Amino acid sequence: MSLSADWIAVDWGTSNMRAWAMRADGTVLARGESAKGMGQLTPSQFEPALLEAVEQWLNSERVTPIIACGMVGARQGWIEAEYANTPTPPIAAQATRAPVSDSRIAVFILPGVSQMAPPDVMRGEETQIAGYVSAVGASGTICLPGTHSKWVEIADGRITRFRTAMTGEIFSLLAEKSVLRHSVGTDIWSEDGFAAGVREALDDAEIITKLFSIRAGSLLDGIVPQVSRSRLSGLLIGAELAGTGDYWQGGDIALIGASRLSALYQTALGLAGVSARVLDAGDMTLAGLCAARAALEETQ
Repeated sequence: MSLSADWIAVDWGTSNMRAWAMRADGTVLARGESAKGMGQLTPSQFEPALLEAVEQWLNSERVTPIIACGMVGARQGWIEAEYANTPTPPIAAQATRAPVSDSRIAVFILPGVSQMAPPDVMRGEETQIAGYVSAVGASGTICLPGTHSKWVEIADGRITRFRTAMTGEIFSLLAEKSVLRHSVGTDIWSEDGFAAGVREALDDAEIITKLFSIRAGSLLDGIVPQVSRSRLSGLLIGAELAGTGDYWQGGDIALIGASRLSALYQTALGLAGVSARVLDAGDMTLAGLCAARAALEETQ
């Protein structure tokens, strides 16, 4: 059965896109997703990919606003959306209007956030942070685990500072491209191996000299791949914690990310003596897009 959305929320990342048909009051009417992420599209292909996912929600008699966040606004995306500089509300700068030929839609891409000292950027995470601010609280510390994890400090509804850790990407490179791939080739998990890696890194953040011991341990001691892989993850996440202690020490941390990865960070923080709560990433993204829609309406 067809439906007519009052507006459409879109989270468009590098590898996929999620969309929600929305009522004006924030009720979700329908959900959809596409495997056509930013990384595989040229600028001229974004509009057809979007219409493929949301056309069934459009009304031919009016223009439906579409609010999009994520890598769709990167320099390599549909059109570059400007960064707002810290300290800043999560969504502060004007949304960027994307060029479209279909008269039924108006597409607004949300800005990212940048930091000058030390230099850092985020794109997409700011919308989840906006969701946190609108749904949970205006101050606190947030960790957004992912390929490039973000540690973010917010106060009075503003991002005051943040830091990026390439932990997820480094794990993938080491597990798939380095000599360690011969010792970590499994999807089976070892909680003990992970905890051991976290503790090692927290006790001594210098992990460069520890990494090859994973390979040596499998060759000389017969350490099984699930323990080696889990220890590698623990070493890297533990090293990330060791380098970001000024964000999480002494505080209650909110984790926003994929459930499995967030659970690992929750475990690692627990080993460091800090409590952390896991929030649903999809819920925070949608709450942030709703907040952005409300802000857009106020300016129109």
